[in-house]
Amino acid sequence: MNTYQKLNIARGKFHQQKLKKSGLNKFAGYQYFELSDFLIPALNIFGEVGLCSTISFNKDYAEMRIINVDNPDEFPIVITSPMGSAALKGCHEVQNIGAVETYQTRYLFVQALCVVEHDILDATTGQTPSPRISPTKGDVELDEDQKNLVQEVKIGIEALFAEGDIVGAYKEYLKVTDAEEKMFLWSQLDSKIRSAIKKHGEQLKGD
Repeated sequence: MNTYQKLNIARGKFHQQKLKKSGLNKFAGYQYFELSDFLIPALNIFGEVGLCSTISFNKDYAEMRIINVDNPDEFPIVITSPMGSAALKGCHEVQNIGAVETYQTRYLFVQALCVVEHDILDATTGQTPSPRISPTKGDVELDEDQKNLVQEVKIGIEALFAEGDIVGAYKEYLKVTDAEEKMFLWSQLDSKIRSAIKKHGEQLKGD
């Protein structure tokens, strides 16, 4: 079997596992998988089907390479994620780097094992989210580069919010400075995320 066939089998085996979610989003009131919840089962399944994953980091990207151990010369499946930063209170630089690498490792395995959609459903109280219509959507005209930028920030905000990291989500939101881009981004975010970002911003102003 090639790498893609093995990865599909691994995904099927993974989603048959009855795993417990230990992460808790205090703002939205739902649980999610932390890396420690699924890393060992995932690695065991990769071993069963003959896959090996390696993860590396540089200043721009985190990268996972999934290799077919029965045919290591076969071109690997490569999954990447844009690098971010962390500013944890009471932690020195190396600890913040470690936190980022842990986050990125989780996100790469989430992508490899197709766990992302389950996290999105959790964020909307277990129901399939319906398209949101906002008055601002039709009023803002952005080119494709702008839309791609906003989409990347939106994904980052949603991922951090899912982890309960509203501080990180707020900092990610502040990366968009253009008025029209910010308006479009705001219209794309779930109402719970908008409320949490707004509340955090008001708290910062009051401090």
